[in-house]
Amino acid sequence: MKRDQQTIDSRHAAMTALVNERQSIKVDELASLFDVSLMTVRRDLQILEDKGLLKRIHGGAESLSASGGSANALANNKIMISAYMASLIQNGDSLFMNGSLTALNSLLFLEGKNVKVITNNGKAVDMDFPDNINILLTGGILKDHIMVGDFAIRNLLQSRADKAIIGCTGISPAGEIMCAVPSELSVNEFMHSHAKEYFIVVDSSKIGRTGTYASVSLESSGTIITDEEADRSVLEQLKARGMKVITVSHGPDGIVGTEL
Repeated sequence: MKRDQQTIDSRHAAMTALVNERQSIKVDELASLFDVSLMTVRRDLQILEDKGLLKRIHGGAESLSASGGSANALANNKIMISAYMASLIQNGDSLFMNGSLTALNSLLFLEGKNVKVITNNGKAVDMDFPDNINILLTGGILKDHIMVGDFAIRNLLQSRADKAIIGCTGISPAGEIMCAVPSELSVNEFMHSHAKEYFIVVDSSKIGRTGTYASVSLESSGTIITDEEADRSVLEQLKARGMKVITVSHGPDGIVGTEL
């Protein structure tokens, strides 16, 4: 049965008012107060953050007055990227996802699409996904929340996917993807090379960043999805390397992507 939009809008308004009143609140308390699932609350909070009405934090949400404006803008950009990425996923797709939360959060916006996800992202364990999303964890040695090592690679060897969705800590102008956990390099490289197409989801603060660890060198064509605050000159260099570059922003009818 289709959910009553008026009921949803009323719940969103009440959630926003409650967060503003208390400054912060936990997901499980909201679920109890509104008699909805944890997944519904998380999705509601994603929508409200996307609208710039609050800020999501680990395990809950806080008011904008309790958080820095720049931090909220960065979080909002990441959510826009996740939501736009979800629009590119087709019903029935198989997906590789690495340890990126921006990549994983795209699953919250699938709107009933059936997908199979193979991921080394341990945060998937804490997320309440609907039945149409099948999660397969690679296993492996846990570094922070990321599963790495020979065990993870062995479990990936026989796998292929329609799309690889990869987040990173930076993309250099030369097209090298940086990652925070050096031992995730081989996992990223496997996902990139064993998918029919790949997408790099990365907010503007990481465009043009260089570092010690380079993962995938973007020699084969793929798609970079970032926000409109990204350094245009770096994006032009990445486009010259054969990459498709899409910047996302808020439009009058929701989130829109613009190809460079």
